[in-house]
Formats: sequence, C-alpha cells, structure tokens
Amino acid sequence: MHWLFYNYPPKYPVERKIWIKIRFIHETDKAILVYCNKGRIWIPKSRIYKIKLRKGVFKVYTKKSTVG
Repeated sequence: MHWLFYNYPPKYPVERKIWIKIRFIHETDKAILVYCNKGRIWIPKSRIYKIKLRKGVFKVYTKKSTVG
C-alpha cells in the first residue's frame, strides 16, 4: 500500500493547458503562425493538443507557457 502514495504530491508543478482564440496567418510543416490577443506568435504543432471551430472562431488547446 505504501507504493500508492509514494509519488503524491508531485515533486514538480504541473503546467496548465488553456484554450486561446486565434487567427491563422501562416502554416509550415512544423509550426503555425497565429494572431492572438498578445500579437503574432509561432506555435509548434507538437504543442497543440486540440483545435475547435465554433461560429467561425478557432480555439487552440495548448500549454500556457507556449503562449507566454
């Protein structure tokens, strides 16, 4: 039973993931240039976990540190 509580709480902070509204500007093989409320940023495709399109608005689910 000791092994069940061995790694709790985690020794490092867990990074949050957030939804952000974006507009696509340019796409390459490995990244996407988007415009969000902070300006233009490159988001690597490996850091995009989900994409939603609702009522003409794109939303991307990514780590908070990726957006800045």
